[in-house]
Amino acid sequence: MVKKMYKKVMSVIKKPKLIIMKLLRCRLLRFIPDELFLKLMYKLHTGEKLDLKNPRTFCEKLQWLKLNDRKQEYVTYVDKYAVRTHIAQAIGEKYLIPMIGIYNSVNEINWDQLPERFVLKCTHGSNSNIVCTDKSKLDIKEAKRKLKKWMNQNWYWYGREWPYKEVKPRIICEEFISSDGNVPEDYKVMCFHGKAKLIQVHRDRFSENHTCDIYNTEWEKTGLSKSKDGLPNSDLVLEKPKLLDEMIDLSEKLSKNMCHARIDWYIVGDKLYFGEITFYSSSGFSQYDKKEDELLLGSWINTD
Repeated sequence: MVKKMYKKVMSVIKKPKLIIMKLLRCRLLRFIPDELFLKLMYKLHTGEKLDLKNPRTFCEKLQWLKLNDRKQEYVTYVDKYAVRTHIAQAIGEKYLIPMIGIYNSVNEINWDQLPERFVLKCTHGSNSNIVCTDKSKLDIKEAKRKLKKWMNQNWYWYGREWPYKEVKPRIICEEFISSDGNVPEDYKVMCFHGKAKLIQVHRDRFSENHTCDIYNTEWEKTGLSKSKDGLPNSDLVLEKPKLLDEMIDLSEKLSKNMCHARIDWYIVGDKLYFGEITFYSSSGFSQYDKKEDELLLGSWINTD
């Protein structure tokens, strides 16, 4: 444990930007207004000045949306438990991943009663998942540690994504859905003003081999990439999903009247499952490799 902590501290010391980012996110500096915070973080992440008066790139416009597109229903949509009711009403319960339980604290989880395979998610944040494909191999002590840490966090303070500020911290347990025992591909449909434009396909998401390919709605592979941010393309050209048209239609229905939203899905066998709704991919701090791609996606968001 000491060795692990030492390496973590040294990695931060060697990167001054990380120190500044951590300071900006600490409790003592929470008085910093959202706009100033976003300008500082944007500069640290991208090396560029954030133009909020005339935003042009995709990432700039995501920051603009954080400040200016504030519909109260977004709070429900980012809540991984509350959104289930919205999905059931909007498109039907059949698209929901079966739920095992909902907990207000880690101590409420009865690990002995959980099935051999399951997924635990914090309802109030992102990248806060415990994916268990074999309970006999799960380090429950470590899982509890992670969950307790996540439950004490408010994701709003990390990127000023305002909908997260009001979400009640809870843990949801869902069935592990798979047709072959592996984590299924993650399809992320990027919609702009209710129109699907691109589909991200994430493979091996929870491993070192994580790749992301981006297709257009005609299922033609694009050259869009975030390899500079550690998310490379694969060498594959995937077969067009049989449920692609349904996925696109439902994504457009769910993103109606939204400037931008990413609707996530899984396909297992012949079934389509809803994942989540995301408004600010990577909190708007992760740029595409090519500036022209950033400008293209930015042009699809109307901020007038």
